[in-house]
Amino acid sequence: MADQRILCATDGSALSEKAVIHAINWAQQLNQFLAFITVTDGSEIKFIVWDEAKLAAGDLPVDKSLLVALERALAAGLKRVSCVRGTSPDIADGVVTYAEKNHYHHIIVGSAGRSGTARFLKGSVAEDIVVRAHCPVTIVR
Repeated sequence: MADQRILCATDGSALSEKAVIHAINWAQQLNQFLAFITVTDGSEIKFIVWDEAKLAAGDLPVDKSLLVALERALAAGLKRVSCVRGTSPDIADGVVTYAEKNHYHHIIVGSAGRSGTARFLKGSVAEDIVVRAHCPVTIVR
């Protein structure tokens, strides 16, 4: 299989933790590059990246959700992994923008699978990612 780049969105919730585990397992089985991304609300789109060189030098992400995901990936034996912390006025757009600009081939995200009123009031970041993404998206529930 050609080299693929997998991006896993995480916010530290129990649902995104399932997505992290799924992404690690998939990257392990396929021997692919994996990056974890956390995007929070912000007035502009910007990203801070911890690549393999920064991680090897001991420069670790300060975001707890990224640190937990990174620790799980390293404990699973993954060598090709990075972390990204971003801000964006729209979280789903931030994830998709980063994935597209950095040539990711697949996005993995967790979802509560809300329906009805809860879905109307809170929306679904996962669905917005699916609608906007340039690549396949796996939603883990």
